[in-house]
Amino acid sequence: MALASVERLSYSYPGRRPALRDVSLELRPAEVVAVLGPSGSGKSTLIRALAGLVPHFHGGRFEGRVEVCGEDTRRTRPADLAGRVATVFQDPEDQVVFGRVEDEVAFGLENVGTAPARIAGRVSAALAAVGSEHLLGRRIAELSAGELQRVCLASALALEPELLILDEPTSQLDPDAAEALLRLASGLGVAVVLSEQRPAGPLEICDRVLFLDQGRILLDASRDEGLGWLARNRPAYLERAPATPSAPAAGRIVCRLEEVSFAYRGGPPVLEGAGIELRCGEVVALTGPNGSGKTTLAKLAAGLLPPDRGVVELDGRSAYLSQDPGRYLVRDRTDEEVALGVDGDVARARAALAAVGLEGFEERHPRDLSSGERERLALASVLVTDPDLLILDEPTRGVDPERKDELAGLLRAQARGRATLVVTHDVTFAAEVADRTVSLGVEESAYV
Repeated sequence: MALASVERLSYSYPGRRPALRDVSLELRPAEVVAVLGPSGSGKSTLIRALAGLVPHFHGGRFEGRVEVCGEDTRRTRPADLAGRVATVFQDPEDQVVFGRVEDEVAFGLENVGTAPARIAGRVSAALAAVGSEHLLGRRIAELSAGELQRVCLASALALEPELLILDEPTSQLDPDAAEALLRLASGLGVAVVLSEQRPAGPLEICDRVLFLDQGRILLDASRDEGLGWLARNRPAYLERAPATPSAPAAGRIVCRLEEVSFAYRGGPPVLEGAGIELRCGEVVALTGPNGSGKTTLAKLAAGLLPPDRGVVELDGRSAYLSQDPGRYLVRDRTDEEVALGVDGDVARARAALAAVGLEGFEERHPRDLSSGERERLALASVLVTDPDLLILDEPTRGVDPERKDELAGLLRAQARGRATLVVTHDVTFAAEVADRTVSLGVEESAYV
């Protein structure tokens, strides 16, 4: 018997073109399904439909039928599916409610009526499962993006669901943590639907592959059949040896950090004695485990944070793309959003949009874009300023493999005139785009 079934589902968000078109599928208990496809293809919408959020939360036009755990989602509220269905969304920052880690993980258990005496034990067990027991007692605001992603996963696991829905769950995790998370998900014995834009890991552990494009399912096959289809039709989704960038010409030092230390107010040191040089004409990848201080170092280099000790020198103008650029959108049109950085020059803004593959999106509202499209919009907003130092923090988050290849080409083509620092957990992208890699390391407890 199917755990979930989708019958001829078509769905449009209010005032928009269809996000899903005539989608049908069944999910069986305990199977792991990888959902792939380009940005804006309908992956997140399908996930929201399985969680009951479409149409209850988003509204819009809904045709067809979705049944999950024996419940018709048109007649069953998402809250009534809680406990049997658990979801971790693309943006963990938008999912958290409480200020402390243990309260956040306990929240779902309290909502489904778990006996109070059992809650603390399940909270500890869930955090231990994702290697984050050491975060007990920590404030949410103090966590790195990857640590927050693990806390959201722990909140879902604590519910012991029948269906676990994961939307880009490794987007902010370092490679070791991402691999461990996927091993954990595949060994839970529950059905897992996993949408990812870093497909190598999911394709290792899944039983089945779905590929969506323009709201339609192009592929629904076993893992082995899916790998063959991808090799023939979408080879960018398969792991491959990256091209080796040519050695850059030696250039002036644009940014230098020497013996830099920094701690957030009231917290432990994040960086101690860190140093880096960034030269014009080169692309540098900054890697390392979650919590190792990568984003903090990037903000210090950009001049967004002052060091507690040490020297930060910047020769020229910097532009910084944050991990969650969707939080900073303020205009009603994409071209106007990009034009903010160049005194309203819409012509330059439209050229920047075209450079990141968003030609034709000029009049769209930024909030109507998919997560990956918003990432590209934010990239256009910093590229258009033509900075001397360009800093990109997780620029491939939510971006499909084909667009990653285009982004790498774009950064390489523009590298000569500036220094570029790319903070990333995407080791394939780092190898493709960077002239050299700098790694920050901290001791972290491994999890399995």
